[in-house]
Parts: sequence; C-alpha cells; structure tokens
Amino acid sequence: MSSDFKQALGSTHLYPITDQLLSGLSHAEQVVLLSNCGAKVIQLREKIDSPLNFFAQAEAAMRAARDLGAKIIINDRVDIALAVKADGVHLGQEDLPPDAARRTLGSEAIIGYSTHTLEQARLAAQMPVDYVAIGPIFATTTKQSSNAPVGLYELARVREALGAMPLVAIGGITSENFGAVLKSGTDVVAVIGDIWVPAKDSRDKINRLLNYS
Repeated sequence: MSSDFKQALGSTHLYPITDQLLSGLSHAEQVVLLSNCGAKVIQLREKIDSPLNFFAQAEAAMRAARDLGAKIIINDRVDIALAVKADGVHLGQEDLPPDAARRTLGSEAIIGYSTHTLEQARLAAQMPVDYVAIGPIFATTTKQSSNAPVGLYELARVREALGAMPLVAIGGITSENFGAVLKSGTDVVAVIGDIWVPAKDSRDKINRLLNYS
C-alpha cells in the first residue's frame, strides 16, 4: 500500500476535483489551472461523458500533470486509471472493491474509498486503501445521492474511529465552511462545486483554499 497520499499533498488541505460541466474547461485545462495555483493531488471526475471520451481527456490531463508535477487520481474507473498510468483511483461503494483495485493497480497506487456512515468508514479502514472519504458532509448539488448529510459531529466521530488513517471530507463544502470542516478533524477537504462556480472566481478560491492554515 502506498504512503504517498498525505506526503503528496504537502502542507495543503485541499483535494480539488474536476468537473467539466461546472467549470466549462476540459479536464486538462482544469489540471493546468489547479497545478499552477499549487494543487499537488487532483481527482478527475466524469459522470456524463462517454468512457472513450473520458479516456482521451484523462490522457491529456495526465500529460499536463506530469509536466507540472501533480498527481492524478481517477474517479471510479480502475480501467482508465490503469490505461493512462494515473497515480491512483477513488472508488465508491458500488465500484470495484478496493482489494481488486489494489491487485490491478499495484502496491504503489493511491486508492481512496468513499463512505457515508461511521460503520462504513470503520470497515474501509481495514481495507487496502490509502485514505477514507466520508460524505456528504453537507447537502450537495454536484452529485445525486440518497445519502443523508453526515454533519460535523459525525465527521468528528469518524476521525476518532479511524486513528491514523488519512480522512477526506467531501460534499457541500465551500470556502465559508472549509475551516469548520478542518477543525472537526479531517486531514483533507475535497471540493468540487465551490471552486468552479462562478468560473470567474475559481483562481481566487483555489488559491485561498490551498493556502488555508
């Protein structure tokens, strides 16, 4: 299992996620913008485009990331992560199980796993993963979900239960509540919508969250 996730993030707490629809930019263009602002680990997320188009976009994003020194995590698609030689994959509850992804991608890949309850998070911490994600912390409009918001109190309980396992908070997190989420014990905060809407404010928001301390 890789230990590169927290090391790759360096001193930052932001784990940005790409979204073509919200940003109006290709995944590669988003990677360039994020990397130029200082992002070190970026997740490529595509819920609308075809697998073939996403593969092509991921290839272009990987080339940009290599030039700029960023690591790329592919959302959901182990096959695309393998094909483009991404640094890892982020898996949901309905995706390929983490142990199968680990066998496919190898010991050096960064593997993250989404959870929605304290019990799921406890189980995930026993799997061959490099970080556990919990969410949605707050209500979110960037993804259709039947999972109720976790909230900050439950986030703190998850933090306590996971010990040293890196924890990522996701869902409905904005520049306004970013600090409160960090204070609840998460190591990293994943943000999608707030950094891309409105697009004209993206660079300022990204810089502000990357430099949050």
